Amino acid sequence: MITNIKKFLYRIGIRKHVLRDYFLVLLGASVQALGMRLFLIPGQLVSGGVSGAAQIIQHFTHFPIGVMVIIGNIPLYIIGWRHLGGIKFALRTLVAVVAFSILTDTLPYILPIQSITNDILLDTLYGAVLLGAGLGLVYLGRGTSGGSDILGRILNYRFGFSISAAYMITDSLVVLASGFAFGWEKALYGLIVIYMSGIVAEMVSEGSSVVRTIMVISDKPDGIAAEVMEELERGVTYLYGKGGYTGSDRTILYCIVSRPEVSIVKGIISDIDPDAFVVIGQANEALGEGFRPLLRK
Repeated sequence: MITNIKKFLYRIGIRKHVLRDYFLVLLGASVQALGMRLFLIPGQLVSGGVSGAAQIIQHFTHFPIGVMVIIGNIPLYIIGWRHLGGIKFALRTLVAVVAFSILTDTLPYILPIQSITNDILLDTLYGAVLLGAGLGLVYLGRGTSGGSDILGRILNYRFGFSISAAYMITDSLVVLASGFAFGWEKALYGLIVIYMSGIVAEMVSEGSSVVRTIMVISDKPDGIAAEVMEELERGVTYLYGKGGYTGSDRTILYCIVSRPEVSIVKGIISDIDPDAFVVIGQANEALGEGFRPLLRK
């Protein structure tokens, strides 16, 4: 039975990684909706974007937040269709927006608890963590949450804003507007929500995969490379350059290691060539042999 289902899905073009993506998108939308209903909405905290604007409008009109999120995303979705990275990416975004909107409006009828704490700081912290975790899961599913994500891409394409600057502009304007509805103290807490949720979203979507890059210019490159490969079992790449001052040809070693391995590499270099020139940098992610596998897109 399971084999027949797999064959059917394969024939109609649905692959295993596609099902995984949509599962992550739906899970992320659910976590976001929980954060909204349990912490942000009861605490009158606005996190920016279309959902934040919907909270402000709901405060004055009592119109359902989820419905307004869908309505607010429709023009952005139409305008930003070409900037959403193709139909597959756009469909994942559509699923994320619709699922989040429906759950935001229906959770009060499903959950007997609609508020966990009356402490605004706890609402801020827990709301930001859940919102960011949900966003990260949606990003892992190769989608976006709509709203400011779409608007940010439009501003980037039309006016040359960086994506991060576009997000900051759109979200900050919404949080600023929330000051008129909920008070300026809560607006300031809203800025904390934006900042923290962004950090959590990045941690969930990218993981703790920060690695260190090391470049070594030495007169004894072979000895250093051999020792690194033997002791750490890390690959080493030879790059070739020319000294700008001396004009002589130089061999440059390049390798990527984890943070705890940096001190070991420095010790190896110090033992073999104390006069070597070493540059240690940081990379957000390393994919391939010895690190995380390069997942199929």
